[in-house]
Amino acid sequence: MVERSWMLEWSRIMNPPPPIPVQPRAEIFDPAEARFVSRLTRQTLALVLAGGQGSRLHELTRWRAKPALYFGGKFRIIDFPLSNCINSGIRRIGVLTQYKAHSLIRHVVHGWSRLSLGNKEFVEVLPASQRVGGEWYRGTADAVYQNLDIIRTHQPRLVLILAGDHVYKMDYGPLLAAHVDTKADMTVCCIEVPLEEAAGQLGVMTVDTEGRVIAFNEKPDNPEPIPGQDKLCLASMGNYVFNTGFLYEQVIRDSDDPRSQHDFGHNIIPAIINNYRVFAYPFRDTATEVQAYWRDVGTLDAFWEANMELVSVSPQLDLYDKVWPVLTNQEQNPGAKFVFDDDDRRGQALDSMVSGGCIISGSKIERSLLFSNCLVHSYGVITDSVVLPDVEVGRHCRIRKAIIDRGTFIEDGTVIGEDPEEDRKRGFRVTPSGIVLVTPEMLGQKLHFTR
Repeated sequence: MVERSWMLEWSRIMNPPPPIPVQPRAEIFDPAEARFVSRLTRQTLALVLAGGQGSRLHELTRWRAKPALYFGGKFRIIDFPLSNCINSGIRRIGVLTQYKAHSLIRHVVHGWSRLSLGNKEFVEVLPASQRVGGEWYRGTADAVYQNLDIIRTHQPRLVLILAGDHVYKMDYGPLLAAHVDTKADMTVCCIEVPLEEAAGQLGVMTVDTEGRVIAFNEKPDNPEPIPGQDKLCLASMGNYVFNTGFLYEQVIRDSDDPRSQHDFGHNIIPAIINNYRVFAYPFRDTATEVQAYWRDVGTLDAFWEANMELVSVSPQLDLYDKVWPVLTNQEQNPGAKFVFDDDDRRGQALDSMVSGGCIISGSKIERSLLFSNCLVHSYGVITDSVVLPDVEVGRHCRIRKAIIDRGTFIEDGTVIGEDPEEDRKRGFRVTPSGIVLVTPEMLGQKLHFTR
């Protein structure tokens, strides 16, 4: 057992002392603790809940589930929790899908099937298949309930349930260790967020001095602030650790309740906090003890902002980290190419990320992300924009503060993002902050054929 006092740990995190020099890793490394965490990760089954519709992203998730949405130049959102599992040493993973899951399933199968090594290491897709009764997944708890037979075949000691639609890098090993240390029945991973960000969007909890959850409200309109921090609240990340037997008991009990929404946040957690040991685990940077990077890219503005953060000189999310790599499935593309160096047209990119297969032909890219296989013709400017894969931009185009969906063709001379009213007249979606979403359908391009 790892020798630590959770009460002291929680008190230290909530009331941090003045900063002290961080010891080199070699001086604080404990082989016994590493072996303990390693045993826990091997005994854990991870279930990634990836059926979310992402309705606040509007047309961007019309043809794909939110976890399948592109992010960071070459990744999809689902790659982050899956990479966290692999890097943490958790190699038994189920991905629970439901809403418009074709592209998500294809991505997981093509990109992660190399871990299909029988019962020892695997990434399996668990679609809503009406295994129990005749319903699709009715909620997050029901999604787990409908796969209990599969969970039982793997006989895990712990079950780690993860939201599949958030962007972050996290070692789940210390989370599992903390769960065991506190003798918890359930542990909820949490972060500190501004009240306005959590209102109506995130589950909010109240904890005692030991870190035990004493109240939980799912997506309240007026979140309860952290004592002494009037502008912050403690919000759930949607990541939970359960003792396996306890998980069985609770989802079976919940399935028998006709009044339940069969959701962990709405139903399971509020029902158990008074009678069982439910603890909060704060997600913080292990070296600095400050709030770790985590983004819920659930709105167009949040999606645009999180991508734009990546083109800064030193973004908080380091995609170039070789110690904790983000893995993905990707095409074998040639390198990005920039052509023409004339006075009136010059292929160039400044403060930008340009992925493989892109050709920038005599246009200027500023503070933008271009995903794979984009073609930008001459005499144009793209500024502060997120351009998803397979987009073609014609000559003499000006695009500013936009999200261009996959496969869109922008005709010559098109101007986007300079006149919000004109953008709305053309059928584009413009957010209150001025971000413009453009999809193929908005331009009359029938990329997705329907009857």
